[in-house]
Amino acid sequence: MSKFPKIKSTTVCAIKHNGQVAIGADGQATLGNTVAKSNVKKIRKLQDGKIVTGFAGSTADAFTLLERMDEKLNSYGGNMKRAAIELAKDWRMDRYLRRLEAMLIVADKDEILVVSGTGDVLEPDNDIAVIGSGSMYAQSAALALKKHASQLSAEEMVRESLNIAADICIYTNHNLVVEKVD
Repeated sequence: MSKFPKIKSTTVCAIKHNGQVAIGADGQATLGNTVAKSNVKKIRKLQDGKIVTGFAGSTADAFTLLERMDEKLNSYGGNMKRAAIELAKDWRMDRYLRRLEAMLIVADKDEILVVSGTGDVLEPDNDIAVIGSGSMYAQSAALALKKHASQLSAEEMVRESLNIAADICIYTNHNLVVEKVD
């Protein structure tokens, strides 16, 4: 264990709704109990925008995982599910990767997956995936929006869910990046 706190904390939300998929995150990075940076971009496009990822947890660890995910996508011809499964296997088994403290949401136009270091590749219920410190707030908001505001687009639902989480969670801010999956 390092005596220095890690840079982490965020909220990431992905929603599939009416044939659209959107993913977004706030921009806050926290060092211990201090805001270290307020405009971190935690959403990345891979495979020429066909796959969009979001990360939560230790920033350096997440970048390592994003690089590995991109490598797996290239190895498996852009097959997101296969790449995510192979990444999760490596993450769980590899001595170096096993120590990484981050989570990923990966999404294409058809599905959303949550990938964790325990070897899990989860297809979320209700076409809503959330990770990070404000995840339960964003999930609650997203569930309510899907049920009671179905006229909204996936992008609008993600944005509003993250704004609600930012109003409640001290580790989430209103500097949002939201991307639609092409």
